[in-house]
Amino acid sequence: MNDVPSDPFGQASYDGASTSFDLLHEKVRRWIWRQGWTELRDIQERSIPVLLEGQRDLIIAAGTASGKTEAAFLPIVSRLATDERKPGAGFEAIYISPLRALINDQFGRMETLCEEVKIPVWKWHGDVASSVKERARKRPQGILLTTPESLEAILVRRGNEAKRLFAALSYMVIDEMHAFMDAERGRQLQSLLNRIEIAAGHPIVRVGLSATLADMKTSAAFLRPLNPNGVEILESKMGSQSLKLQVRGYIQPRLKQRSENLDKGEETGSIADIEIATHLFDTLRGHRSLIFAGSRRNVELYTARLRGLCETFGVPEEFFAHHGSLSREHREEAERRLKEDDRPGSIVATTTLELGIDVGHIDAVSQIGPGHTVSGMRQRLGRSGRRAGQSSVMRVYTTEMAIDEGIHPIDAMRPRTVQTIAMLNLMLRRWNEPPQIGCLHLSTLIQQILALIAQHGGLTVKQGWNRLIESRVFPEIDQALYIDVLRRMKHPEVQLIEQAPDGTLLPGEEGERVINDRGFYAVFITPDEFKVITDRGRNLGTLPIDSPIMPEQLIIFAGRRWRVIELDNQRREILVTRAYGGVPPKFGGEGLPPADEVVAEMRRVYESIAIPR
Repeated sequence: MNDVPSDPFGQASYDGASTSFDLLHEKVRRWIWRQGWTELRDIQERSIPVLLEGQRDLIIAAGTASGKTEAAFLPIVSRLATDERKPGAGFEAIYISPLRALINDQFGRMETLCEEVKIPVWKWHGDVASSVKERARKRPQGILLTTPESLEAILVRRGNEAKRLFAALSYMVIDEMHAFMDAERGRQLQSLLNRIEIAAGHPIVRVGLSATLADMKTSAAFLRPLNPNGVEILESKMGSQSLKLQVRGYIQPRLKQRSENLDKGEETGSIADIEIATHLFDTLRGHRSLIFAGSRRNVELYTARLRGLCETFGVPEEFFAHHGSLSREHREEAERRLKEDDRPGSIVATTTLELGIDVGHIDAVSQIGPGHTVSGMRQRLGRSGRRAGQSSVMRVYTTEMAIDEGIHPIDAMRPRTVQTIAMLNLMLRRWNEPPQIGCLHLSTLIQQILALIAQHGGLTVKQGWNRLIESRVFPEIDQALYIDVLRRMKHPEVQLIEQAPDGTLLPGEEGERVINDRGFYAVFITPDEFKVITDRGRNLGTLPIDSPIMPEQLIIFAGRRWRVIELDNQRREILVTRAYGGVPPKFGGEGLPPADEVVAEMRRVYESIAIPR
């Protein structure tokens, strides 16, 4: 494994005398002492005076595990603790995350900080009990941790309460901001931030956190569309830390015929995949690691193989599956296991652990295949090497076809290996994929028009224009296109909206149905799914309704092998029992093609490397 001297994250400890520590509230300083911190990170030193002042929007750009959340909330909590406030006068800060799991993880950390100064902290998302939300709604105060979809639900269902809920709001913090930028959820989020400010009746400081922003000018325009030049940008100035990177290539012999085991519903795996699993087992057993396998299918395959090796060699089970189709309980169980410092363990995951969910100290990160994005690769590598003096460690495994007379010319060029090298090169240059600019996002525009109508009980054409177009949430939409969208929504064949005699836009027959649908608050498609339940009553997770599952079929799910006992179409449940053999079900979803700059870097790699002879 080769040492790479420069760190694309900049995570080494900051070595200067603190000038900001004394600005914090006394009880916040006491909390810091109890954490055993010997100093503040440089990004925290610089963010504290800005956010205590509370007059400027701020982007905090720093590497994974560099203390970005604390850089935002140490001064925010100090400011809230100092300000006089009336109990129940409204939420004072909102933390917005792309993931429920990230909210659950941050909630515990936030609670320990805020209990020092008697500031309540509330979770509000789909997994939170209605009784908890009702208490927060009746007596809103403190810090609210939520998702864009839950904020949308609050505004649509409680539109007449929006002013009371947000009148005292001073800060809105967007975590993992790069995950929203110029995606459908990002446009929805920008609209929500604007709608909340209108409800509150005053400007609210916006704070964006990210480790992988590609362009700060574009990021500032996303955070505050009407005044990007007023956004202050803090980028980490921390020193370098050593990296250890290794690319391992494996040859996959050409398959002569279909495997008999596969015909029986058993997954034998390719020779290359088995060799990779064996190396992962030999290298990572007894350590703490994350293995990013790419697809949910790969997560299931590799977890099952690694667990099979544990069983074969009679050693404790140390490998756990983690992806979006698994139940929350299953994912959290794997996360808790890795937080136990005295026990080794590895999680095999998709992108679900790229973001800032805390799983404790990680010795090494492994990745199977080149991955989807350079920014994702950077996020993954940043999960290891968090302790002082420790290197960040990453192994990337690639497979290629054996070269023979039947190989396709493209396969003979080793594209996966070259793409991996190209992406590592770009990562070391601190390059990230830029957001796509100029997309119309008309489906999200329509959703936001309906959301505003539902929130306010009606909307004029001018109000919609001001709040969605003039606000620069949808800057690509001109007046003619805006009017065309409204006309189409009003068309008798569509009936999303209708217009009252005074010009007010109201929900049409189909619009009422759409707004009342539970999926309205999300701007992404959520597929119909079956629950996977064991014969002992445990919920393992969900599978898409179009996944071809039949009784007696052998499947791999949650890293274990199962036999399907029964399909209950009415209850939408798949009943399973433990078995041997099986293949992962089809989950759906396609990987994204590499960015143009990755392709360009691949060409540079091809042109610069001599062909071995």
